[in-house]
Amino acid sequence: MLVHPAIAQSCASAIGGVVSDPEGGDRLADAAVGGSDLLCRFGGIGDGRSGQGRDHPVAVVLTLCAAAVLAGMRSFTAIAGWVADVPVELRSRLYGMPEPGCPSKTTLWRVLTGADAAAVDAAIGSWLAEQARHAAAAAGTSPAGRACDAADRTDTEPVEQVDGPLLAVAVDGKTVRGAVAADGAQVHLLAAATHGDQLVLGQVEVGAKTNEIPLFAPLIDQLAATGIDPARLVITADALHCQRDHATYLHQRGAGFVFTVKHNQPGLFAALDALPWTDTPVAHRQTDRGHGRITTRTIQTLPAPPDLPFPHVDQVWLIERYVTDLTGIPTSAVAALGVTNLHTSQAAPADIARLVRDHWGVESLHWLRDTVYREDHSRVHTRSGPRVMAGLRNLGIGALHLAGRRDISEATRWAGRNMHRPFQLLGLTT
Repeated sequence: MLVHPAIAQSCASAIGGVVSDPEGGDRLADAAVGGSDLLCRFGGIGDGRSGQGRDHPVAVVLTLCAAAVLAGMRSFTAIAGWVADVPVELRSRLYGMPEPGCPSKTTLWRVLTGADAAAVDAAIGSWLAEQARHAAAAAGTSPAGRACDAADRTDTEPVEQVDGPLLAVAVDGKTVRGAVAADGAQVHLLAAATHGDQLVLGQVEVGAKTNEIPLFAPLIDQLAATGIDPARLVITADALHCQRDHATYLHQRGAGFVFTVKHNQPGLFAALDALPWTDTPVAHRQTDRGHGRITTRTIQTLPAPPDLPFPHVDQVWLIERYVTDLTGIPTSAVAALGVTNLHTSQAAPADIARLVRDHWGVESLHWLRDTVYREDHSRVHTRSGPRVMAGLRNLGIGALHLAGRRDISEATRWAGRNMHRPFQLLGLTT
């Protein structure tokens, strides 16, 4: 893929420059790590347009759109209006030339709907992974999410964020409900996001004539392309992905897995349900009080039986959750069975409980895309448009999380009040 000369020149000269932010941008500028420029990663992406005489390179347009989305823009019209207001000195840095023109709404639409969506997701995933590595190196911690390391912990210690060798990644799917094609098909995306910061390191589209299961291995393969050693991964997934082939694939890659088991694996579920749980002591208990209720979670673990009808399992577990109101009256009780190939030296019961609980943090990412960016209300359905826009939303949320902002609604408003802030968050200015 040809890279536009202006982009090549900009990458070679490490785009940057000092832009002052009188309202607190210095702290966020510290989070924008250099040496891993997003513009350069977008440089090799095509959108089907001719490579000759291109006034607005794909990389620049995608970067401008990424900044606009980070600032809270939801539609093509809103993005175009925001991009039109970007100061000329910022656009000059991106284009690598003085006083460049501003891309029209039509140009933005052509790029966003014509860009190679897989390449966009790969660029975003690798950029987020690189930023997480830089941030972790600076802080002296493990990159990109919660890790598990039971070496210095006891089963009775409370669940904490523990730095260790395993990077926990949740695999989960989401339908972009507003993106309905003429035949009624909806865009469904399967993503891999880190626990904790919910950084989407990989994303694939699930075709209308298939389901998530065949896309599991290609999705995990994307993570290796970001520079992550598969042997450092522990993959969490719901019961849909509790598949023998998935377990074997992860075992062959040296990765860990924590799978919930339900009735889609009847033999495995029956075998786990028949284990002597009533004679097994509770290994870890946690009680939380908030939102008008009291929630108690317990976990029991056992070594995997030798005749278990599922490969590569080291431990099996039973998690029970009891909810009462503030007066102690029970309101719900839920139990879940599961399997993991992690040895007790890698994951104590408290670690497994945290991995299972933190897996559902990916739902908060989906919730943010729906509430802050109104993703399910978007009617964008042309070509790669829905997936590219979902990728840019993942990028915006990830950049804010890396900057220490968890209040995404307010953070996007904050970023939108100053044109320099989104570019600082994306590491394009300091």
